[in-house]
Amino acid sequence: MSTLVNRLARRALKIHERLLEFYGEPIWRNPLPAIDELVSTILSQNTNDINRDRGFNALRAKFGTWEEVRDAQTADVVNAIRPAGLANQKGPRIQQVLRSITEERGSLDLSFLEDLSVDEARAWLTRFNGVGPKTAAIVLCFSLNKPAFPVDTHIYRVTGRIGLRPEKMTVEQAHPYLESLFPPETYYAAHLNIIRLGREICQARRPRCEVCPIVKLCDYGRKINKQNVIARRVETQASKPDEAISTNHQT
Repeated sequence: MSTLVNRLARRALKIHERLLEFYGEPIWRNPLPAIDELVSTILSQNTNDINRDRGFNALRAKFGTWEEVRDAQTADVVNAIRPAGLANQKGPRIQQVLRSITEERGSLDLSFLEDLSVDEARAWLTRFNGVGPKTAAIVLCFSLNKPAFPVDTHIYRVTGRIGLRPEKMTVEQAHPYLESLFPPETYYAAHLNIIRLGREICQARRPRCEVCPIVKLCDYGRKINKQNVIARRVETQASKPDEAISTNHQT
């Protein structure tokens, strides 16, 4: 590693540790089988967790098995997942992924991925249209307990604002880059806690730096603090002539 990357890796670990102190050890929902997580993550694209779960639960309620989803009329799948949004795109995408997996493996059992390396499993998953680095990483991390670091919109924004990654780095590039900064054993907790930070404090339009637990480790936070210090100094200096005038008037 270069000196810069080493320095960023140390800061990434400090950020993870500080978020653990602030939020505690996060626990996500019970792990889903890999095929379930794959479908759920496709449904999560461009929507929130609530709508994703509504779409997923509706799909599971209408169809008893993933084989039934695969073989159903596309319109029926689309109608079932409407709560998740973009149903006309996600419905055919889910069915195509299920069909492609069946054609290659003969079934929808993805347990064989447990025996592959992270890179091999990631490469296999991302061969399918609609399965990008984030979707693959979520399946690997949360279903298969493999060291992968998913980068969603919150993590991409927050790590850029903090200064952990180059500003112009793409989301796709951020996956292997951030995996190189955080220790593998931190991926699960760091992923969930940074997302929580992004939702509750480091929001897109109005970051709440004044209550941020990692403000001293953040490039943007340090910049804001510096600006606030300068502004207070200017205000203090501007008030001094008035104080002098007031004192002279009293004498």
